[in-house]
Amino acid sequence: MYWLKILLLFSGLVCSINISAQNCSTLGQTPSTAFPVCGTSVFTQQTVPACGGRVIPVPGCNDGADYGDLNPFWYKFTCFATGTLGFTITPITNSDDYDWQLFDITGKDPNDVFTNSSLYVTSNWSANPGATGTAASATAVTNCAGFTYPNKSKMPVLTEGHQYLLLVSHFTITNQSGYKLSFGGGTANITDPKEPHLDKARAYCDGSSIIVKLNKKMRCNTLASDGSDFSLSTTLAAITGANADNCVRGFDMDSLTVSLSNPLPPGTYSISVKNGSDGNAILDNCDRNIPAGESISFMVEPIHPTPMDSIAAIQCAPDVLELVFKKPIQCNSIAGNGSDFMVTGSAPVSVVAASCNCDNGGITSSIYVKLSAPIVTKGSFTITLRTGGDGNTIVDECGQETPSGEALSFQTADTVSAAFSYLALLGCRFDTIAYSHPGRNDINTWRWLFEDNTTSSLQHPQKVYQAFGLKNATLIVSNGVCYDTASAEVNLDNELKAAFEAPEFICPEDTTLYKDISIGRIVQWNWSFGNGAVSVVQVPSAQRYTPPMVDQKYTVRLEVTDDLGCKDAFQKEVTVVSSCYIAIPTAFTPNNDGLNDYLYPLNAYKADNLVFRVFNVYGQKVFESNDRLQKWDGTINGHPQRSGTYVWTLEYRHRDMGRLFGLKGTTTLIR
Repeated sequence: MYWLKILLLFSGLVCSINISAQNCSTLGQTPSTAFPVCGTSVFTQQTVPACGGRVIPVPGCNDGADYGDLNPFWYKFTCFATGTLGFTITPITNSDDYDWQLFDITGKDPNDVFTNSSLYVTSNWSANPGATGTAASATAVTNCAGFTYPNKSKMPVLTEGHQYLLLVSHFTITNQSGYKLSFGGGTANITDPKEPHLDKARAYCDGSSIIVKLNKKMRCNTLASDGSDFSLSTTLAAITGANADNCVRGFDMDSLTVSLSNPLPPGTYSISVKNGSDGNAILDNCDRNIPAGESISFMVEPIHPTPMDSIAAIQCAPDVLELVFKKPIQCNSIAGNGSDFMVTGSAPVSVVAASCNCDNGGITSSIYVKLSAPIVTKGSFTITLRTGGDGNTIVDECGQETPSGEALSFQTADTVSAAFSYLALLGCRFDTIAYSHPGRNDINTWRWLFEDNTTSSLQHPQKVYQAFGLKNATLIVSNGVCYDTASAEVNLDNELKAAFEAPEFICPEDTTLYKDISIGRIVQWNWSFGNGAVSVVQVPSAQRYTPPMVDQKYTVRLEVTDDLGCKDAFQKEVTVVSSCYIAIPTAFTPNNDGLNDYLYPLNAYKADNLVFRVFNVYGQKVFESNDRLQKWDGTINGHPQRSGTYVWTLEYRHRDMGRLFGLKGTTTLIR
């Protein structure tokens, strides 16, 4: 038993009323019997029968209020063009409080709205009476229960192809007057663009009725029960009525039966649409009618057994055969164990079951015959009808039994494999991968997709790469019936690249180690250090350079060779400096003559975490740097400072010794 709590606010007092949930039996008051609607009509409910009370999840409303389908009506529609949804619910009695919630039920059971909060799109549960709905000016997607919330919510964005349910819940329990629901103001299209037409027609058995198929769902309440929406091309029989099975428990139909006064004799006839005794032709959910005068022909044939007609297209490795019949078959005449059928042919296979999708009249146009195992080889087969374990073959809707021995032939194809081989042809500057597929089992199409998004339709393609590393290939093969996909990853690991690490500066008397960081399957190294020394090992011995009087550059070069005989070389200049003794000039002349224009720590090659500061005679900091190459040009913010004495400080950690140094001194700015 469900209980729904309704909060009524009178003079600031909050009262609570419990209402027992009642099952809804009126069409449209449950999600599964929702009204189909579109965006071109106004839908009116004159009264709202009292029922419902099932709890509805409302994400974002965690206020303890009981949200549910109290005295509900449900509406369903499809979005045919993405956009925003605008609609208005206008009570017939202005003091009535109507609430609503929208759900996206695409691919879901409509009753999931009571348990699955992920179906939620938007809602408005405001306690204020009057018109409610969505508006372009609204900002909130969700408006919870209470008088503080506005009656309009933000227009939701609908997605093309999605199906939606709209719940309208009536919380004014003392008044069951209705409302009008209208759509408009948004950019989404919920109006089916398909125009209504007749699709096909066939005579039933002895020609005493005509089964008419429509091209889309049409409104049940626009079908005249006396059959006056139709006329016959003959006077040999008269139309006496029309009905549709779906209209017993729903609002729309896509097929109907037209009853005749007497059976028609064998022949070809036509049935036409006209305005019926109810003043209209059959209308769709958007009030569009099948054009008056539109007709479709049908044939009345002499009653005879329905033959084995055809088999639906045979798929790859079939384990179910779909038998299709021109005249519907009685479902209860089909033996569930499949004993009505046997299959013979190129490979042994047996029938283990038979089934169908029966309509409400207990008939079907297709029978699904289940095989003991998939047929995975190419061959010719025959399915033969026989008397089953139920004592008969199959019986059509007219009670005619199809004779035993009726047969249909079909062909199967071999299953295929996309497994392929490859050969990597490695080179120095580019590689080639030769792919190959054996092409067995009648394969006639190949589609290769490579990691650079290029494709090939060849059976044996070759792919040339100038970049090394992992390469992917995917192959899809088909023989027209069966398909298969395979992928492989090839590692082109023969990239060769020479490289080494070297210091940018070398101090006098220092020894220098060069570290090889080359890439590739290297088998030979050739070093040249610029000082006359060479080496042929990967890790050469430390090098020493003659201390120069002035800074001197040397070119260090490494050439590597891999196991394919490919070579690559890398070289780098290193500078051997004349001094690594850190010093600060005692004077500098920032006059842009290229001589002593800047103040900075000289030879600070091994000074890590360096901080250099300059102060004027007033103790004001005029310069600070953490970069040994950043220099003071004697200005502050571009303004030249006056000549005189300046104090500097220098802090750093010596790279070799690991020792912290803190130095201080003075310098003279000369202009």
